[in-house]
Parts: sequence; structure tokens; C-alpha cells
Amino acid sequence: MSTRREVIALASGAALAAAAPAAAAEAGGRQGDKVWTATWAAVPTTVPPGPPAVLENETVRHVVHVSAGGDHVRVRLTNEFGEQPLELGEVRIARRAGAGASTRTMPGTDRRVTFGGRTATTIPAGAPLVSDPVRLRVPAGTDLTVSLHLPRRTEVTTLAAFAYQENVVAAGNVTAAPEVTPTSVVSQNLFLSGVSVAGGDGTVVTLGDSITNGANTVANLNHRWPDLLAARLRTTRGNLGVANAGVSGNRLLHDPNPPAGSDAEAYAAFFGQSALRRFDRDVLAQPGARFLVVLLGVNDLGHPGTTAPAGEVVSADDLIAGHRQLIARAHQAGLRACGATVLPFKGDTFGFFSADNERKRSALNHWIRTGGEYDAVADFDAAIRDRTDPLRLEPAYDSGDHLHPNDAGMAVLAAAVPLRFFRQVDR
Repeated sequence: MSTRREVIALASGAALAAAAPAAAAEAGGRQGDKVWTATWAAVPTTVPPGPPAVLENETVRHVVHVSAGGDHVRVRLTNEFGEQPLELGEVRIARRAGAGASTRTMPGTDRRVTFGGRTATTIPAGAPLVSDPVRLRVPAGTDLTVSLHLPRRTEVTTLAAFAYQENVVAAGNVTAAPEVTPTSVVSQNLFLSGVSVAGGDGTVVTLGDSITNGANTVANLNHRWPDLLAARLRTTRGNLGVANAGVSGNRLLHDPNPPAGSDAEAYAAFFGQSALRRFDRDVLAQPGARFLVVLLGVNDLGHPGTTAPAGEVVSADDLIAGHRQLIARAHQAGLRACGATVLPFKGDTFGFFSADNERKRSALNHWIRTGGEYDAVADFDAAIRDRTDPLRLEPAYDSGDHLHPNDAGMAVLAAAVPLRFFRQVDR
């Protein structure tokens, strides 16, 4: 079996479709007063310059780890960075059987996904597309498969580059097959950006960078800190969904801007639009959004002079102003916001650390802890720093690059989010 993991990573690096009442009834029935809750999310980005990967008459089968459960599901597809319409021949969803890298479906759970009552659909360039409701009982904390058939030559121009889950590509339209024979493996989410359920208690959106995205965690185990937070919430706060809006390399204040001729030109596009720019799509548009947890700032400090121009250096005051804007926009939309302190990164392998950047990190963290502007604080820094050298990660929680936590460190971060923040509020 060949692998396309390297091929896609190197070669490639709000209008919604509403279901008509009759189509909705046919696809999933009436949901009454039930709240749609985002149970899984992946942030779409564009791809680096150069020829993108191409799919033709192939099926992409994704594995999705849900947080909240429900009795109907919807999927959100995306062509938001495509310059041509995206044609889909068929889309199907099912509960997954097995664990790890398995993409086998559970007998009796396979469902066709429709869009305005139609099986095949086309997503306009630059747009997302939300499906009709699909009747399927989805227990909280379980896995789904979402299979997309791409009948014609399709350039992969919209994806989430770092899934930390092995998805597969197979020949032909095998969306309904219980088990597929992969022709390649991809560790990305292609054209899929969200799954929501009817019946949840609302959504927690985790807005962040690679640490939120799950960098350096073991693939297929769902050990990102938002996954582990979702597991905590299931035992204490009912059926809340967690939508992971983390993007590796993401900055609060700037879009990707690799210096001309630098190695970063081959991958910086995967870093995604700035958090301020993507906030409406990735936070406010999440179904049932009620709570926001923010972990951002380390890349704003570290990228200038490494993967971004030195002229994009920011001050602590710049970062505080950006966080204040996130709080204001969240509060305006009725969300409560929790700020997470930036983790220590002395000795990191990316060249981020300097005495000046440490002073800025300290000032930002002091404001998050004591400014009183966030509704709550998750003190990630205090939870994970080395007690003998507080500017470093605790070695037991260090993935090895001295910036990203390992799986054990991710559990520490999840445990540092105060559960009292998720008290019931009027909707």
C-alpha cells in the first residue's frame, strides 16, 4: 500500500446550504427544540504554493472522534479556499467499529448524507456547505466515519493539515463499504470541517495553535487536551460538545507571511488565518457555541525572525489588545471566555526563546491571571512548568522540543481548565 501522507504534506504542504423542510424531514425528521451542538471540528486552511495533491474518482474516509452525543447529525464540508466548484458524488456517515487506525464501520449504522435532499452536490468556490440532518444515534465519546466520494479530478486546496488521526483514500466510490482497501493514508482532514449533533447541551470552542491542535501527541489516540477536557466534562457537566479550533502555527495577530526564499514557504500556509480574522467562522459559527477557551500568543512571539518577517515583532501590549478583542467579540455574541496562560518554552528547538520574548510572555500571562477581563483563567503555565526552572516545561510533560507537551502533558492542561467556568447559563 502506498502512502499519500508525504505527497499531500509536501506537494500541497457565510453562505450555508439550508435544507428544505421536506428534505430535512426525509433525511432526519424534526428536531423540535433540540439544540445543535458542535461535537467535532477541524479548521480549514489553504495550501502552500505549488501543484496541489489531486484526487479523482476516489473516496476519502475520515475518522471523527465526537465529544457530545445526540440522535441526529450534520456534517459541514468546506471549499473555502478552493478557486473552482467542488463536486461530491456521495457522502456517507456511520459509527466506527474498532479503534486506532481502523476505518471499518459498525453494522446497521451507515447513512447517506444529503444536501437539500440531493445525494450529489457541488460546493461553490470559497464556500462551506452544511448537510441535511441525518437520523443516527451517536453516543458521546465515540467515533464516526465520514466518507466523501470525489468523482472528478479534484485539487486538494482546502484542508486541515494536522489531524493526528490516520484517514484513508480508496479507489472508486466505496463510501458505503463497511471496510475499504486504502490506496493511501493521509494525516489530514480533506474538505471536512465540522460535525454537529442534535441533543447536546451546547459547545465549548477551544481557540488556539498547535498545542490545542494536538501537536506531537500519539496519532489515533485522541490525546489532544480538548479531547481530554471533553472526557472530563462528560462526567461532570452533562452533554457539552468541544470544538477544537486549534491550528498548528497559528498566530493571534498575523496571517502566515513566510519570508521570500525561506523554507517556511513550503508549509506556512498551513498555519491558517490569524485568530482575529477567523474568529467569526471558527468560533461564533460553531453550532451551540456557549463557552470559549483561548490559548494564543507563543507563535506571535516566536515566528518573527524565524518563519515570518522580523518586522512583525509584537509587544505584550499588542497581544493583550488582541486578547481583549477576542473577549469583546465573544461577550457580544453571548459566550463566556476563559483565558489560558502561555506555556514556558525556554530551550525550544524552534528558536523562539529569548529574554525579550520571555518578558513579553510573563507580561501577557500576568494580565491574563490578574486583569479580570476573562471570565475565568486556565493557568496552563503554572500547571506544566518545571518547578526547578519555571521558564521550561516540566521534563515529564515535554514532547522533546521543549515547546509542545507530550500526551501526559496534554492531560495536565485538560485538568487545569476550571470546571466551574462551565456553569449553566441562559441561552
